Amino acid sequence: MSGSSGLKRDTGKNTRVGLFGGTFNPIHWGHLRSAEEIRERFDLSRVIFIPVHVAPHKKADVISSEHRCAMVKKAIRGNSFFQVSDIELQRPGKSYSIDTIRHFHGLSRGQEELFFIMGMDAFREVPVWKDYPAFFSACNFIVMTRPGAHDVQPAELIPRDIEKEFTRQEREQCFVHTSGYRIYTAPVTPLDISSTVIRAGTAAGKSIRYLVPRNVERYIAGHQLYRITATPGRQPQRPPAG
Repeated sequence: MSGSSGLKRDTGKNTRVGLFGGTFNPIHWGHLRSAEEIRERFDLSRVIFIPVHVAPHKKADVISSEHRCAMVKKAIRGNSFFQVSDIELQRPGKSYSIDTIRHFHGLSRGQEELFFIMGMDAFREVPVWKDYPAFFSACNFIVMTRPGAHDVQPAELIPRDIEKEFTRQEREQCFVHTSGYRIYTAPVTPLDISSTVIRAGTAAGKSIRYLVPRNVERYIAGHQLYRITATPGRQPQRPPAG
């Protein structure tokens, strides 16, 4: 199963909303282009970027959630289909996606069909996430893949202990959970950009132009983010309020 060719399924819901969570440390053109392609292919009314506050499983050095959220706000400026939510910043402690999905269910009051957007590598880690079986009866999933990837088989995508809860649906090229929610795979343009490379380049004093939006590049420079050491006598600035 290599992807879905646009999908406009009648579910009785008024709008379709994408939830795109991540550390965004920092956000870059790869995130933005992938979100735009998914929005268009799945006919989403909007995509909500949700910066993680404290990632339960990330081990890499992550700057403050306030800085990361501020950069996302700058990066999506000018795209009326993109929004940012700081819901995970408002909750103390670690950020759990199941809590975020339940939050947006409460806001929608059943009027929105939710699609949780994530990459294949992240999706393979779902079995170690909090309350992971509950995910599949809470919303749809869109798992981003690289173009030309081979057809994804159930054993590669569905955790073995719950695979009997899914059936393959050929017409929409997806896996359908007993709840009626679906898992789709969707190829996106493989821009070879990573947050790790951006952080390393910044620390080494290299240019990150054309890897991130210009206003994000200025924000990183202005707040001295991702540097190994700050200028003597000057600490990385806090993001402005609001």
